[in-house]
Amino acid sequence: MFRFEKLEVWKVSILYSKKIYILTEKFPDSERFGLSSQIKRAALSISSNIAEGSGSATTKDFCNFLDIAIKSTIETASQLLFAKEMNYINDENVKQLYEESEVLVKRIQSLKQYLKKGNQK
Repeated sequence: MFRFEKLEVWKVSILYSKKIYILTEKFPDSERFGLSSQIKRAALSISSNIAEGSGSATTKDFCNFLDIAIKSTIETASQLLFAKEMNYINDENVKQLYEESEVLVKRIQSLKQYLKKGNQK
């Protein structure tokens, strides 16, 4: 088992990405290579960067990957708002996933703080 598989924040980010993938299936076919593809890549980047960072030799390097994961989460939130503006998703969907984005950012930030305090295992 890899280190990242033990991280709760990685597990949450996988579920978040899964929800994004399911949601984008409802986007118009014309967006398959546009917004749909972009939001999926951004969402998947969150768990990918957490996983990649967990293999780092230093805490500083791991934290850099966590920063990228945070940025990818914020990117995803922005794209959700744009999808709502385009009427690809409804208010309820965007509200739920936007709130999950905020929680995910906080959880990643908490992991960063934990690591910086030297509590890594």
